[in-house]
Amino acid sequence: MLLVVLPLFLINMVMAQSPKGTELKIKTSSQCETCKETLEKAMAYEKGVKESSLDVESKILTVWYNPEKTTPEKIRKAINLAGYDADDTKADPKAYSKLKDCCKKPEDRHDHSAGCHHE
Repeated sequence: MLLVVLPLFLINMVMAQSPKGTELKIKTSSQCETCKETLEKAMAYEKGVKESSLDVESKILTVWYNPEKTTPEKIRKAINLAGYDADDTKADPKAYSKLKDCCKKPEDRHDHSAGCHHE
């Protein structure tokens, strides 16, 4: 009996999700703290997303989500609709054009000499 129960217990431990849900790391085209606020806010409104955090330096958005309510594809699409690239998927052009200058890729900024200046 113990030989049957122990393997089942171990399988359940491996398959268990963290309290935050399933973790997904996505490379974005973010540039600054304003991007961090924009992306994290967009994720807060995305169905099935429990939490998100953007590391500005690496441009990696870590998302914890419920896989029964959303998918990595839907999360990437939401990032695209916020105006940012997500892994290999490109930003929605209309949303990208509405981003602040400092949130655009350096080659697309109007003032190429300026970095991110925040109020």
